[in-house]
Amino acid sequence: MIIRAFAISLLACLTLSGCASDPSQGYSFASTFDESIKSVAIPVFRNETTSRGLEIQLTESLIKELQTRTPWHIAPTDRADTTLVGVITDTGLAALSDDRTGLVQEQAVRITIRFEWRDNRSGDIIVARDGYSAVAVFSPNQKIGDRIELGQRSAIEELAHDVISQMRSSW
Repeated sequence: MIIRAFAISLLACLTLSGCASDPSQGYSFASTFDESIKSVAIPVFRNETTSRGLEIQLTESLIKELQTRTPWHIAPTDRADTTLVGVITDTGLAALSDDRTGLVQEQAVRITIRFEWRDNRSGDIIVARDGYSAVAVFSPNQKIGDRIELGQRSAIEELAHDVISQMRSSW
């Protein structure tokens, strides 16, 4: 009985000693989000493409991701600790054909953005990325009949997820 208790205690000590207090130093129970930040402003992204409405969808997806996956809340730019701004710089379609028939069965939609996450308190840029893309596949053929908006929506959701992931503390 004493040996079992000792073994369990030793195992617990070894397990806990393997965790780091800083998430960038190894396994940790600490948050990977900057705890000094309480709020983020996300104004509507600019859209430099001919695909209208994507900027609204992307901004809404970013807000939803931030609210569900981070400890931060949304605030107006003048009261937020940080601001995430960005531009949709490019969109494109690529036909994916069937190797046997050569007919287009699926298409890939690509959306490319540039974004910058700025600390409003210091003016420093926390994260900045250019040429950040997401690709989603949809099937416009007659049997399935997906619309391009389905592909765009999937690419937007992937972009929003990835951007919010970039806002974590540096690893």
